[in-house]
Amino acid sequence: MTLCGFVEVGEQWDDEDGLETIFEVNWHNPGMAHPDARWSAEFPVLFETTWADYADCDLSFTIRPVPDVLVSRFHLVAVTGKGEVIVCRSIQGWRFLPGGTREHGETLAELARRELREEAGAETVGDVRTFASHVADSLRTDPYRAHLPHPRTYWSYGVTQAELVGPPSNPDHGEHVVEVLTLAPCEAAHYIGEHDALHADVIRLAQAMGLVEASGR
Repeated sequence: MTLCGFVEVGEQWDDEDGLETIFEVNWHNPGMAHPDARWSAEFPVLFETTWADYADCDLSFTIRPVPDVLVSRFHLVAVTGKGEVIVCRSIQGWRFLPGGTREHGETLAELARRELREEAGAETVGDVRTFASHVADSLRTDPYRAHLPHPRTYWSYGVTQAELVGPPSNPDHGEHVVEVLTLAPCEAAHYIGEHDALHADVIRLAQAMGLVEASGR
């Protein structure tokens, strides 16, 4: 099965319970550069291997397909019918793409729909497509939550069509969002870049990959 220029060549079961599927994925044309290499040249900060203090994990970045079962966090480049990207601002002033941690038994599509409702008051109007991921290798003894994969997990990024239908639901356990904006992709990246350079580059990467078209604004 070929996926975005890759061919799946096998899988291995990596933990003692046989629950974590690791896919080996090779670029199908030996004469072409690996796409991670191509995009890392354009987005060096995004692809840089780094350490996340708040999660005690090493982070690397890839556009390779990753096993759905190992995704623990999912953030969305949600695009309106006008080609604008939905961005959020919390009561603390943080600016971010809607998304968050996966609940027990939740599919990625369900996670996307829930986070859009909670943080943006938005609904998906199309499929959710995963296009990139941070690979998170934790040094902690236990997972962040008992149902999440550990020690390796993926913090993935998806793109979807969405529309604003009301205010964010702001559940007690989540971010308290006070402002939701729809901005042209370049404006959205600049807006989020004030606080999160990585998520800003995620927007730019999605646009560079042709997944987000520039709006007419």
